[in-house]
Amino acid sequence: MDLKLVIFDCDGVLVDTEVLFNQALVDDLNKHGLSLTLAQCMGLFVGGTIPNVKSEAEKLGAVLPETWVEDFYTNVYKPLGEHTEPIAGITGTLDAIEHAGIPYCVASNGRIQKMEITLGRTGMLERFKDVMFSAQELETAKPAPDLFLAAAAAFGVLPSECVVIEDSLTGVLAAKRAQMKCYGYVPDGDGKVLAAEQAILFDDMAQLPALLGI
Repeated sequence: MDLKLVIFDCDGVLVDTEVLFNQALVDDLNKHGLSLTLAQCMGLFVGGTIPNVKSEAEKLGAVLPETWVEDFYTNVYKPLGEHTEPIAGITGTLDAIEHAGIPYCVASNGRIQKMEITLGRTGMLERFKDVMFSAQELETAKPAPDLFLAAAAAFGVLPSECVVIEDSLTGVLAAKRAQMKCYGYVPDGDGKVLAAEQAILFDDMAQLPALLGI
């Protein structure tokens, strides 16, 4: 393929936030009447949006105030800003993509402010500050394809000229629906659910440049 754009998810792909974020979610929901393990929380909510978490958590018995989404974001920004680390190998991978002259961007179900905090903490904000696509701002979320299609349109490229890097089922489904080739990053676990939706699996971010043919 003639690769003209690499679209990265943020959490779990660029920045190592999934455990940190979901532990904060476990602690918060426990205060509101819903007891979950970290594994249960991640199984339920990784790849989703916080408004969707609110809806699903309430169905499971949580009693949440109307202001919960904003309250949770306010509370979680502090630990994210203090403890987020980059995904191992991502810096060299981004350098290789840049050296090959291929544009890249980030498209996330998270908010711009959250990406600014986590990418800022890990030294990647300068790379992505002008190419961040957020579900909140575009009012569409994965697994709908619109977020990825908006990114492609912004760069003036076709879906067939894009590659998506994802770690969640919702993201892989969004790529599939956008008719974009998708690589599924699975450092832990077997990734069967991602492979079932046509994601090409890899477990080391340093492998990505070779997989992309650069």
